[in-house]
Amino acid sequence: MREVMTKTMARNVFYGGSLFFIVIFLIMSAQSVQYIKNVSTANAELTDSVARGKHVWEKHACINCHTLMGEGAYFAPELQNVMARWDVAEDPEDAFETLKGWMESQPTGIEGRRQMPQFNLSDDEIRDLAEFFLWVNKIDAQGWPPNDAG
Repeated sequence: MREVMTKTMARNVFYGGSLFFIVIFLIMSAQSVQYIKNVSTANAELTDSVARGKHVWEKHACINCHTLMGEGAYFAPELQNVMARWDVAEDPEDAFETLKGWMESQPTGIEGRRQMPQFNLSDDEIRDLAEFFLWVNKIDAQGWPPNDAG
């Protein structure tokens, strides 16, 4: 083997290595997209009500206090599994009634406790937000949150 690499050899190593890693990158990207499609939302049908609930979530900046699948602020509880914690993950009407009762009771006024503001949401907004939380609850979060309390 030669001790000196020629320009042609260096160019061939560069182009060959670049091509190899570009192909690996494309294969891994395609595999990741397929995995996300099949696993994360396999049991969760996205409806117009869910989309409107996500809009309510964004409009009132809920993520400024709450987390959703680990993303957001850690001031208030994680809400990915809130419907399962409240044991209403199977019935949309129960989810609506429970969320409505919770939202209407805020702020609680308990001394020394962080207070959630009163957003004065309409019944339609609360119903859509409940649908959004039901949809999020169905996503395979792969063990998140690490405890049931969120």
